[in-house]
Amino acid sequence: MNKFNILSVIPARGGSKSIPKKNISQLGNKPLIAYSIAYSHNCDLISKTIVSTDNDEIAIVAKKYGAEVPFIRPKELSDDTAQDYGFMRHALDFFDSQNIKYDLFLILRPTSPLRPKGLIEKAVKIFIDNPSCSSVRSIAPAKEHPYRCWKDRANGSIEPVIKSEDEIYNLPRQILPKYYYQTGDLELVHRSTLLSGSVSGKNVYPLIISHEEMIDIDTKDDQKKAEEYLGK
Repeated sequence: MNKFNILSVIPARGGSKSIPKKNISQLGNKPLIAYSIAYSHNCDLISKTIVSTDNDEIAIVAKKYGAEVPFIRPKELSDDTAQDYGFMRHALDFFDSQNIKYDLFLILRPTSPLRPKGLIEKAVKIFIDNPSCSSVRSIAPAKEHPYRCWKDRANGSIEPVIKSEDEIYNLPRQILPKYYYQTGDLELVHRSTLLSGSVSGKNVYPLIISHEEMIDIDTKDDQKKAEEYLGK
């Protein structure tokens, strides 16, 4: 099936406001980051699994659970405002400098530890079936429809975020167009997309998952939900 050389990148900054040391905090019987490392290792399509981190403690834990940590990420690519493109391009450039070329770059965020099986394989197949694909992104149906979102006006009233002449926000939910939001489960990016200055590109293809399959840990309540899921 696979005709690509794929680098799996697990991003793990040391700083975390909501949960201290979140990426190596305990979930079940192992640290959070270990789940994404194992998920990557369990896919035969992956050529190499690395952790991109600015933190020595995270690097030690990542190595313990089988990931490579070929570099410590620069601080300027690791603060609260750092975007995905910075650390992904840094990884591409690092391996290019060693004459190791990867075709696809996978992002597996530690905060989505309990992914459904087979997501990587499905994402790679999307690339194979769609030569124009610039990236694949996991998405889920939006719980709150954007046509029914409102914002404040300066005079104290509110107005719809998406304006329309026919008051589309009053239409029955069943006839509104489908909308999705991105999840943290998976992003698969083509080399040419990163070289163009983006982690998405112009032809993003969806990998749709359900709400029941999605666990994204941003808060302690999310962590409790994941613990309950593991206990089932």
